[in-house]
Amino acid sequence: MSFFEIIDPVFGRYVLGNAPVKQLATGFDWVEGPVWFGDANCLLFSDIPNNRIMRWSPDTGVSTYRAPSHFANGQTRDREGRLITCEHGTRRVTRTELDGHITVIADQFDGKPLNSPNDVVVKSDGTIWFSDPHYGIMTNYEGFKAEQENPCVVYCFDPRDDSLTPMVTDMNCPNGLAFSADESQLYVADTGRMFEDDPQHMRVYPVADDNSVGEGAHFHKIAPGVSDGFRVDVDGNVWSSAADGVHCISPEGKLLGKILVPELVSNVCFGGRAKHELYITATTSLYRVTLVTNGLQTP
Repeated sequence: MSFFEIIDPVFGRYVLGNAPVKQLATGFDWVEGPVWFGDANCLLFSDIPNNRIMRWSPDTGVSTYRAPSHFANGQTRDREGRLITCEHGTRRVTRTELDGHITVIADQFDGKPLNSPNDVVVKSDGTIWFSDPHYGIMTNYEGFKAEQENPCVVYCFDPRDDSLTPMVTDMNCPNGLAFSADESQLYVADTGRMFEDDPQHMRVYPVADDNSVGEGAHFHKIAPGVSDGFRVDVDGNVWSSAADGVHCISPEGKLLGKILVPELVSNVCFGGRAKHELYITATTSLYRVTLVTNGLQTP
């Protein structure tokens, strides 16, 4: 059985023919938001409809990390190693401090509640960038059905002055996002408004040193499925979710190959001792595969 589909020979340098796509845990409803904690040798991920954050460790297996999680979705770590979480239920972004208490980063813009923060990344200057589509307030499945009061955009929170600024405003529903290695480019997936037939593709935006964002351009369209969540490796390749697994896309936007997964993939992250393992959240299960590349060495 082959776990990989090589489309460009370059992809063969990134995968091991004898490295399986291994199911680590299953029995969830819709898993998302994987984030690796190397200092604790564990992975956290969200089981959104069940309102909990799960923890997986090679030593102890799977356990519940936080319940209720306020329907947590995307997660990452900041430059001090603290957990940053997007919460659908409370329509906010939070930071879990090192002593365990929770600080609210953002829960409103222009005096109105956010929609349902979805995915989040932290830049090297400490700014927190997150997408705010409406998915978590459209039904009661991943949060609480509510009125949309703000547009669906990508925000930047600057902890130096507590400012919250819309950065990407030309998408129907921004979702996954990631910076290039030098942070001069921001990749954002537009997965379209719920129940609408909107374009679904990945775009790339130039980012200046002062964090101003220029005009975006088409980067790639996933098929089958959509680009929900993704991460970037040390060579600048984008590893994105898709309906048939994980797609590896070159910095030029060319599909290089696929990791085949038996469930619809929602998101990925790099982890392991050298960030050479790709952790995959896919519908009801968590998977892992060892690669011959490494994720960017950020928290």
